[in-house]
Amino acid sequence: MSIKIGESVYIAESASIIGEVTISDGVSIFDSAVLRGDQSSISIGENSNIQDNATIHVEVGHHTVIGSNVSIGHNAIVHGAEVRDNVIIGMGAIILTGAVIKSGTVVGAGAVVTENFISEENSLLLGVPAKTARRSDEYLEYAKANALAYVSLRDEYIRGIYQRVDGKSRK
Repeated sequence: MSIKIGESVYIAESASIIGEVTISDGVSIFDSAVLRGDQSSISIGENSNIQDNATIHVEVGHHTVIGSNVSIGHNAIVHGAEVRDNVIIGMGAIILTGAVIKSGTVVGAGAVVTENFISEENSLLLGVPAKTARRSDEYLEYAKANALAYVSLRDEYIRGIYQRVDGKSRK
């Protein structure tokens, strides 16, 4: 098992990447995110962002594939699922094994996408369990714009423009 990391990638010091993980160009992985490719592989597409405390995991026989221009929100979990290009997984959302989130979809904060669920393209998923609330091409544009905003933020982190203080540095 190996970890492969593309160009212009930002990985926070507190992030944890384990096992068979491929990180494409332009990805950002923020504080305390965990990518655990121990039982199968994880791949992250170009310009995607994994936000603080998100967990990306796998299951035997179930890889996790995250497409390009995807935003995985704070505290979200993606487990053995496929998230296609131009998607937003909202804060605290959970995507369970075998689910497929199609392009242009926004999964609302706190939603739980059940095992083997397959979304429609350009849709908004809400609730527990998640259901399609509505469909609109606007979700695709929203997902693209959100990913682009995180590309700019990634570049700022790479340049080191934000001061960082942790418990160790305060002593």
